Amino acid sequence: MTSWLTSDLHLGHTNIIGYTNRPYSNAEEMNVGLVMRWNSNVKPDDEVWVLGDVALGRLEDSLAWVGSLGGTKHLLPGNHDRMFRCEGEKYARACQRYIDAGFVDVLGDSEVLYFGLTRVLACHFPYRGDSKDGHEDRYSSHRPEDRGGFLVHGHTHGLWRRNGRMVDVGVDAWGGYPVAFETVAELFLSDDEHAEALPWA
Repeated sequence: MTSWLTSDLHLGHTNIIGYTNRPYSNAEEMNVGLVMRWNSNVKPDDEVWVLGDVALGRLEDSLAWVGSLGGTKHLLPGNHDRMFRCEGEKYARACQRYIDAGFVDVLGDSEVLYFGLTRVLACHFPYRGDSKDGHEDRYSSHRPEDRGGFLVHGHTHGLWRRNGRMVDVGVDAWGGYPVAFETVAELFLSDDEHAEALPWA
């Protein structure tokens, strides 16, 4: 079994194509391409941690693609997921929609993961930085506190792959693919503290 990380698929979101220069002409083509890239790496018995922003638009249409994605899928919500900033019954209903779509669980804002013996915090948001250079860091109350540890995150849409102790695991940083825990661990341990995003192939 291999463990994977990804984020920011934005299934069904037409505007993300131009915003992040994804190589697709429409949302349907993008959805098909993302599923193909995911399933070319992720095997049925693998585990995938999705760090938010799964789908936009009509959830009846865009969330339906989750069932085509291989592996056991865990979700840490991002700011574009429907349970974000919800409470009580509304939060529970939103979580159930994602579970019905194919996630085994919906977790909190952050989660501790272990890459071998190395403790890594996972969250949709980075310690600092936003989806464009120069943007104000939004959602400050949902960002993890920087206590000096490693962090895997999404949200920045390929502004970097690695920025110090932060690695963006989103599809726009990894050429549209999920990234294996092992690959992220190697990047953290490398001398490359400012790795650029990989191009979409």
